[in-house]
Amino acid sequence: MTNFENEQDALEGADPNDELLSIQIAQRLRTLIATDELKPGERLRERTLAERLDVSRTPLREALKELAGDGLVVVLPKRGAVVAELSPAQIAEKLDVLGVIEAFGGEMACRMATDAEIAEIRALNHEMHAAYERRDRMNYFRLNQAIHTSIIAAAKNSTLQQVHERLNRQLYRYRFQGSVTSETWHTAIDEHEEIVRLLSARNGATLGELLRRHVHSTWEQLAPVGGADDGEVEVRANVTNA
Repeated sequence: MTNFENEQDALEGADPNDELLSIQIAQRLRTLIATDELKPGERLRERTLAERLDVSRTPLREALKELAGDGLVVVLPKRGAVVAELSPAQIAEKLDVLGVIEAFGGEMACRMATDAEIAEIRALNHEMHAAYERRDRMNYFRLNQAIHTSIIAAAKNSTLQQVHERLNRQLYRYRFQGSVTSETWHTAIDEHEEIVRLLSARNGATLGELLRRHVHSTWEQLAPVGGADDGEVEVRANVTNA
């Protein structure tokens, strides 16, 4: 199950149609946040959003609750719901933890993944490369994230999956914004080729270390798009290279 293609089944006792709609709305809002169409600190007025998305306000409210649970939206006194904004220090903290999670997930996947699961990840990587060749950034990023969540799923640890999904959603916007330059895009493609090769070889230790570096590189990619100031980047680079 990936963040972008499959969502939690309808809650028992809820109207399946309403629940499905709120899930779809939540995913649409995540995309708007990731692409900066809804900017950090921006107030989310229900009426305006309902008209923009052509939906009723009841499932929209449920979607906003879901995003608040993910940490993508916060509710402020006298302002209502606004798009959450992470400080550079918070982004760095979360990326540190995500790097550890993905490293462990990669090591476990090398032990636990079936050959069919590895073949599926290899196919996702092939699709992602095709999206890169087309310069289709949105589909590239969707497939990129599908690869990472599929590796975590192949580790066969439900707690790991839950923690990874929640943290990855909080960083979704920042990871998307960090893939804007041709140089970083090309580097990411090369790294994913190596990730798939190491997974296929079931080389857990090396894959884990590569995934940790791969996640940490997000911080350096954020600098050109305003995700961090020079001082913060220098600190993170020192930590990463230690």
